Amino acid sequence: MKRCPTCNRTYADLSLNFCLDDGTPLANEAAPTTDLNATVRYPPPRDTSEPPPTEIYRPAPTAAPPPRPIPTPPPAPPPQPQWSPTPAPAKKSNAIWWILGGLAAVMVIGVGLVVMIIALASMSSNTNGNLNTRDPNRNANVSANANTNANVNAIANANVGPPTSLLDDFTQQKWGTGTSQFGRSYYANDEYRMSSKEQTFVVMYAPSNDYSTENATVKVTARSVDGSVPSAGFGLMVHCVQTRQGKLEDYALLIFPSDEPEYEIIMHKAGEQQSLVQRTKSDAIEPGSAPNKLEVRIKGNQLGFYANGRLLTNITDRENYRKGRVGFYTSDVHEVAFDDLSIERTP
Repeated sequence: MKRCPTCNRTYADLSLNFCLDDGTPLANEAAPTTDLNATVRYPPPRDTSEPPPTEIYRPAPTAAPPPRPIPTPPPAPPPQPQWSPTPAPAKKSNAIWWILGGLAAVMVIGVGLVVMIIALASMSSNTNGNLNTRDPNRNANVSANANTNANVNAIANANVGPPTSLLDDFTQQKWGTGTSQFGRSYYANDEYRMSSKEQTFVVMYAPSNDYSTENATVKVTARSVDGSVPSAGFGLMVHCVQTRQGKLEDYALLIFPSDEPEYEIIMHKAGEQQSLVQRTKSDAIEPGSAPNKLEVRIKGNQLGFYANGRLLTNITDRENYRKGRVGFYTSDVHEVAFDDLSIERTP
């Protein structure tokens, strides 16, 4: 049996070591002699109406272990000499040489490109390649022969003006010639001849600024070689310029020398063909293969169109083209011929 020395409560369970009421360590106690005849008094029942007061368990302090001796630190080693190394001299940067080398390379490449462009322009100006064409019924974009347009702004920037008069009888080959997928142009019998592919048209601009049409009277003889009439006509062009984008800009007098001859005035603007005067019948135009003298009289922004010395119509240059060269136009597969081109300029 065990007994609590604080509250004298006894416990028959020998496995208990602490009082269940106050936590005091229990002491062993010899079991008392039992008197079978004695009256046993039972403790009053526990009052469970209120919970027992909270008790703080304070276990008996345990003896602290003796302090561990503090070891004596070993003596500090003697101070080492401090070295202050001299920094290595800064290495000179090679970046400036790379930059200078790069700039030199760029300059060399730039000079090479300029030389190449000049060479290509020269080749383009001397080529006899053919012409780009499209379907005239759709007013599609057309590009003239590169031979005639090596320098788009040549007329505007020319240092020397064109001669006051010019005559080209086509005995000397100055205009572009050749055959391509678009058409054909060539010299024959002291004439300049052209033909296009079926359902297309083709133009040829003059080879130099001497053929300028500003404030000039321009005349040429044009005829159908076999008397057939090209589907979109043929004729004389003035103020011909090719833009930086390769687009045509010009005015043209086209004729249709059928049994009932007709003429039409067209304009190219940014490569698009527009009809300024619709096809109109005129007995001033000779039919078949007979030659027709086509003429455009230009003064400022006023243009007069003539056939065989007779006035066909007048228009106003509302696009302010004014400057540009002579050109020729034809369509379809039928050959046409041009001869005796003249330009007379007025001050």
